[in-house]
Amino acid sequence: MTITDVAVPVEQSVATELLEGEPLPTGRRARRLGEEAERITTGRHARRPIGSGRGTAAWVLAMVAFLALWFALYAIALTPFQQSRQQAVLYNTMREQLSQQTAPLGGAVKPGVPVAVISAPSLGLVDLVVVEGTASGDLMAGPGHRRDTVLPGQAGIAVIYGRAALFGAPFAGLAAAHAGDRLTATTGQGVFTYVVEDRRRAGDHFPQPLAADGSRLTLASAEGSGRFGDLSPTETVYVDLRLTGKTQPSPSGRVVQVPVAERAMQGDPSALLPLALALPLLIGSLVFVVWARARWGLWQTWLVGMPLVLAALWAVSQAAVQLLPNLL
Repeated sequence: MTITDVAVPVEQSVATELLEGEPLPTGRRARRLGEEAERITTGRHARRPIGSGRGTAAWVLAMVAFLALWFALYAIALTPFQQSRQQAVLYNTMREQLSQQTAPLGGAVKPGVPVAVISAPSLGLVDLVVVEGTASGDLMAGPGHRRDTVLPGQAGIAVIYGRAALFGAPFAGLAAAHAGDRLTATTGQGVFTYVVEDRRRAGDHFPQPLAADGSRLTLASAEGSGRFGDLSPTETVYVDLRLTGKTQPSPSGRVVQVPVAERAMQGDPSALLPLALALPLLIGSLVFVVWARARWGLWQTWLVGMPLVLAALWAVSQAAVQLLPNLL
């Protein structure tokens, strides 16, 4: 007996129902009869269609996986290019200000403004521009000067934060500092040379108090442990350096205390508003791509929609990364 011979009685039974005046099968019975007929005629079980609930869940999971992969790509692979571009612009700005003697000397300086250039080849620092401010958004451009401390070269303690993993990781080699390593800092008051005194971590003893006209520079970054410590630093490491030359006066107007977001290992909650504004743009661009794909075609949608999606993804990622600790 062949498959065709088996399929004939099924067709005859349906025809018999129609001839006898019985109504056509509907609902679950019709679906079952169709699956049985396809199984008999093809020799295999019919594939059931995916329900709307499962389809929605699969789509949501796919989007979550895509966003997670994109964020990892942005944070690890793309942020170094963003920081390099910003450093090039800041370096040109700082060089022009130094030549015109208009570089800021401290006091009330707006966050994001370049205030110094530091170099320490033994620590992997080569002509890095230091900006004012230590919030997570400020450190996207490079190392940041803590606003409640003096500038390098001035009497007192200057503190500079730098990232250890993202945005080019300018302070990734800070944990390898040794006593005697040298660092030069260039500001609007001149070029100053510092020598590494010690490297310490949270809980270690602080260095000896400064003399009345002494100057110390403290570099701070994050440090991790274990196999993936570079990508998940959890501890703050400090390097203290002593000025070898004469100090310069510090102008007034410096803030007395910085907000929590500008302290070590803190995220920037002010990024929540840009993130809330960028997310609807991303959702809207995705809806537009789906709509355009159904009406325009693949290539037209790719040409017009993909730049919109990428721009929205970039805005969302840039706001989201500001919520991470500033030394990461």
